[in-house]
Amino acid sequence: HSYQRVKVTKICGLCKKSYLWLLYRISKKLENMLLKYKATVPGNKAFLREYEIRSEMKLYKLHEFLRFDLGFAPDQMVVFEALDQDGVLCSEYGLFDMGDGSMDSVSLEKTLERGETVLNYVFDLNSGRYLQLTYLSEAEELPWASYPRTVLEKGVAPSQFAADEEDFGDFPETESVFESDAAAAEED
Repeated sequence: HSYQRVKVTKICGLCKKSYLWLLYRISKKLENMLLKYKATVPGNKAFLREYEIRSEMKLYKLHEFLRFDLGFAPDQMVVFEALDQDGVLCSEYGLFDMGDGSMDSVSLEKTLERGETVLNYVFDLNSGRYLQLTYLSEAEELPWASYPRTVLEKGVAPSQFAADEEDFGDFPETESVFESDAAAAEED
């Protein structure tokens, strides 16, 4: 294959770093590359995870891995928000295609090719709480390890649902529906 030389500024929205990464990937013809991501929860300094993940892993499989690792319920909607290195929202990947592709059709490799080095795993859509996955580097494969895997774990996983539940206060004392029905029956 011959690859056309392109100016290294902005190329179809790709940043310079991701363009250089793409050239490196093409030149080395690497397959099954391992990527290292750091996971944090904004506002929670006690939680940290580092994951090693194969580059061809689809976002849906990553969602399943994160859900299992963090102990989240399987019946909740989630979304990946993909940001570039400047923090600009580039794409949103859901269980259904929202215009940028669905989780089961987009791989981690594809997000890096698009210059998306940060993935926000929005696990509580009501309150907008998310796990921020930041691309760190490539990782070296260990022959005895299976991937994806957790390589660093600090702190307790966040609760899937917002801790600030509504305070309904005390309910006023009311007459039971059954009591009012019984009273009406006695009057008859």
